[in-house]
Amino acid sequence: MSEILKQLQEVVIVGEADQAQELAAQALEADIAPLTVIEDALNPGMEIVGNRYECGDYFIPDLVMAAEAMKAAMRVLEPALTARQEQRHVLGTVVIGTVEGDIHEIGKSLVGTMLSAAGFQVHDLGVDVAPVEFVRQVQETEANVVGLSALLTTTMLNQEAVIEALEEAGLREQVKVIIGGAPTGPEWAQTIGADAYAENANEAVERVKELLGV
Repeated sequence: MSEILKQLQEVVIVGEADQAQELAAQALEADIAPLTVIEDALNPGMEIVGNRYECGDYFIPDLVMAAEAMKAAMRVLEPALTARQEQRHVLGTVVIGTVEGDIHEIGKSLVGTMLSAAGFQVHDLGVDVAPVEFVRQVQETEANVVGLSALLTTTMLNQEAVIEALEEAGLREQVKVIIGGAPTGPEWAQTIGADAYAENANEAVERVKELLGV
């Protein structure tokens, strides 16, 4: 691995967004292919971050900073990918959002970033997302995974409402549904007919991979 990519991987791990953006630009100037930058520096860097979080060495603020660093680098790399007409190998398409009535952002955004780093195409709908919007996005993107976040006991019921809406639209067989959020758990996932539950962003990536067999 080139020295630039080593440095880029390290600044992603420690969450230095400005340096990540600068090093991504340097990599392109050094004629390193943008896909190589992603696959050899950004993805393994985020994997290390996820592992450290899982082991208890990293905490939510560390994940947030690493995610911002990766996004900063991707803002530089994506135009170069388009210019070269290159595409990342996509493992699956995920529609993710915080359900209607709930405005909690951080956990859902981390899951989206980690999934993107792992090779998934992620469509983040944001917060307070109505069931009909999840349905519309699945139809438009032909997603094969839906991620539903809820941080309140009063809004977790809307995870079930989204699953019912997918069933009514004839889309439930097309998608795997994974849920998460503080008041939820494996039992709740089983109760509402979700396919999986994940406690954190790193686990979400593993569960989605398992669901799709990738």
